[in-house]
Amino acid sequence: MELRSEANPALNTITAYGSGYVEINEVAYRHSVYFAPEGEIHDWPVYTAGDITTTTLRDIAGLPETSADPMAFLDDQPGVMPDDAAEVLIIGTGEKQQLLPAHVTGPLLQMGIGIEAMTTQAAARTYNILMSEGRRVVVALITHQEAV
Repeated sequence: MELRSEANPALNTITAYGSGYVEINEVAYRHSVYFAPEGEIHDWPVYTAGDITTTTLRDIAGLPETSADPMAFLDDQPGVMPDDAAEVLIIGTGEKQQLLPAHVTGPLLQMGIGIEAMTTQAAARTYNILMSEGRRVVVALITHQEAV
């Protein structure tokens, strides 16, 4: 499906998508990617929703490494979020929506970062809307076709 509208050419805009690919700024990607409105398009080494971990979400959100202190949770502090970190993560889980487990999303939700998992096509549309509103959004899209 083609997505055409008045777009700022300096921003990463999803211009089309289909089974097994996503087109960003009129360049097709046939592997999983993540990106924000500004900056690079990054390869994302995720093939299924089951590959998504708290660490992969922290990486795409632009959050620093977590403390190695296993007792840090006792302080009940949600953590410090950098000013340029994403406020919303949109996760495209492929052709079917797959919800992410609470233990994966919980640490980011506690920091105030919204996480929404949906089909890759719905994620593409949602990202374009949030990006056009000037939100600090990062989208991560699984583009691999599911085995039948």
